[in-house]
Amino acid sequence: MDLFELTRALIDVESVTGRERAVGELLAARLGALAGPTGGGVERMPVAGGEEGRCNLFASWGRPEIVLSTHMDTVPPFLPSREDAEAIHGRGACDAKGAIAAMLCAAGELLAEGRRGFGVLLVVGEETDSAGAIAANREPRGARWLIDGEPTGNRLAAGSKGALYLALEASGRMAHSAYPELGDSAIDRLLAALARLREVPLPVSDLLGEATLNVGTLSGGRAPNVVADEARAEVMIRTVGDTAELRRALEAAVRGDPAGGVRVAAWRESRAMRLRTLPGFATTVVRFTSDVPRLPAWGEPFLLGPGSIHLAHTPEERVGKDELREAVRLYARLVRQLQDGEPAAGEEPGGEPAAVEQPGGEPATVEQPGGEPATAELPGDRRRSHGTLDRNPDGDQPTRPGE
Repeated sequence: MDLFELTRALIDVESVTGRERAVGELLAARLGALAGPTGGGVERMPVAGGEEGRCNLFASWGRPEIVLSTHMDTVPPFLPSREDAEAIHGRGACDAKGAIAAMLCAAGELLAEGRRGFGVLLVVGEETDSAGAIAANREPRGARWLIDGEPTGNRLAAGSKGALYLALEASGRMAHSAYPELGDSAIDRLLAALARLREVPLPVSDLLGEATLNVGTLSGGRAPNVVADEARAEVMIRTVGDTAELRRALEAAVRGDPAGGVRVAAWRESRAMRLRTLPGFATTVVRFTSDVPRLPAWGEPFLLGPGSIHLAHTPEERVGKDELREAVRLYARLVRQLQDGEPAAGEEPGGEPAAVEQPGGEPATVEQPGGEPATAELPGDRRRSHGTLDRNPDGDQPTRPGE
């Protein structure tokens, strides 16, 4: 199996979330070619939503103790592949089609060694609602360990931030803008609520650093000469631990106007996690989230993949060829080490986790059906005001949270 050819072939099939059927067909064929001669099997796991025929894929050899997994969908817009001496470019190169190619090549190496007892799970929907991971979690296959592929610079992540999404909706009363006293501006109400949100103290974790808040979208009104009767904003908070107290504080801030008019229309959350590392692997801590919190039934998770999150979701998305080769080696080594129950020969134990990664693109977020969401307890939880100037956990220069 040609690592670079497969990476480019995957990139060149558009698979924006909801439209993963075509790339799924390509991957089903490639997995089938790998599984057929080696006694493996490939199954399709239908996923609701999106285009007809959309599905997860699961290939396995024997009873799978270990599962390599990542997602086949991408963010828009589609960017076709191109290649130079150093890297492969295009949408999904590092998030996460390069990881798919590396996993399939690692599987080929393991099979050539005579190893069995592992599988490959490829899911849809990670970039929006984790629909594929949620569906897969209802159909586990008894695995003990899950190795998830996301762009971590080929380092095992010791922890990953969570993501708390909320949508705010404000209502008001229309009037002629020459007589604003006859109306009630929904935009003014929403802006006041957002200002209160930004004053809520956000937690700080010794492992994951500071939580951050971003107002990502803001819309409202009918025309510039009309007092707005409606407005909406979407907010994303990168979380670092349990969010029960934070959610209560956010709700209180939204309700801070005695006159009302602003409500939380939707909550979605992917929890922050502490992750296991292994001897001999370089480590890091990442600010993004992944499908890992949505796949607890698939075993104890590890998070590692080629490429930089700083390039994911950008027009410059790419993955280094050396990184792809290294990812093949690391995925195969992880499987061997977990199966054999001992550190790889000649490897030294890994060091302390590196500094927290810079923020990347949008995470997978999943609607909670009501009540408090499940979140991971992480140590060193402190709180600070969102408006204060803190030291950047990635270096010595001070930065404002959310920049």
